[in-house]
Amino acid sequence: MEVKDSNGTDLSEGDSVKLIKDLKVRGSSTMLKRGTLIKSIHLTQDAEEIEGRVDKTMMVLKTMFLQKV
Repeated sequence: MEVKDSNGTDLSEGDSVKLIKDLKVRGSSTMLKRGTLIKSIHLTQDAEEIEGRVDKTMMVLKTMFLQKV
């Protein structure tokens, strides 16, 4: 399975990515700001989603809002 970021660059386990858009966290009043760095991502079973730790919280993020660093 190939996982690609918003620019079409391949993502792999342990890569670092940054957000390209401000995102509202569902079920919370928190906002993730554009440019936030997510280190050591984990791939999921879905090619359009990754898992990453943001402020000590594990979150599932859509790859269409990410750019490989």
